[in-house]
Amino acid sequence: MDRTEKREFVSTLADVFAQTSMVVVTRNDGLTVAEVTVLRTRMRAAGATFKVAKNRLATLALDGTRFESIKPMLKGPTALAWAADPVAVAKVAVEFARTNEKLVLIGGALGTQTLNADGIKALAELPSLDALRAKLVGLLAAPATRIAGVLQAPAGQLARVLGAYATKDGDTPPDEAGAEAA
Repeated sequence: MDRTEKREFVSTLADVFAQTSMVVVTRNDGLTVAEVTVLRTRMRAAGATFKVAKNRLATLALDGTRFESIKPMLKGPTALAWAADPVAVAKVAVEFARTNEKLVLIGGALGTQTLNADGIKALAELPSLDALRAKLVGLLAAPATRIAGVLQAPAGQLARVLGAYATKDGDTPPDEAGAEAA
């Protein structure tokens, strides 16, 4: 990389840090190209990005962002993962680290809050943003369904009461009375 490429990379990474809500720092000792490709594919499917970056350039990109607290984590062969949905990036990183001991979670940051590896794992156990939205829609739709059922129930009960009175007075249900007259 020449100087202009390095400046562009730092600028691009700084823009990413300004727009994202979560950054996960990992150590990737000995991951093969195939394993990194699988990890990147999983990250992309979850709406996240996984990038191996030179620590010095990543440190420069972190200057002035809310993720400055992760600078001490950038030692050795590290890679960064980020996404707008903090749970998605944490889930993919934790799941991949469980199946591949070459990827080690170091920590990360959720906004200005610095997280260690245990914090990332705890975040990965939460439901994703889409799952939370689905639950919220379900909770909002359930009362409307119940209200409609409650509003319809008195009308049905009233019809049954009137039907019972009609049967009691004429000793035959209204449908049978009409059939007898014909």
